[in-house]
Amino acid sequence: MSSVLVHPHVTEKAVRQQGEHVYTFMVSMDATKFLVRDAVIALYKVTPVKVNIVKKLPRQKISRTRGRAVSNKGYKKAYVYLAAGDTINLV
Repeated sequence: MSSVLVHPHVTEKAVRQQGEHVYTFMVSMDATKFLVRDAVIALYKVTPVKVNIVKKLPRQKISRTRGRAVSNKGYKKAYVYLAAGDTINLV
């Protein structure tokens, strides 16, 4: 289950959303909503109300210095919504 959740995604927006019981995780590229839900239940002992997944595909751009095509990695993020009384301790 821990191979599904790569690590918590900690940004200003993610920290602000934690006050609204929304937690953001970087997940593996083959993860689904159901796998993320099961991983959160197994690792943190809380049941998510809803899980949304955002996928950023890899893209190629031209390097400024060498003029070669360089690809940046894509990633997949999961927004995990919890009930009002549930929290996850990410520290």
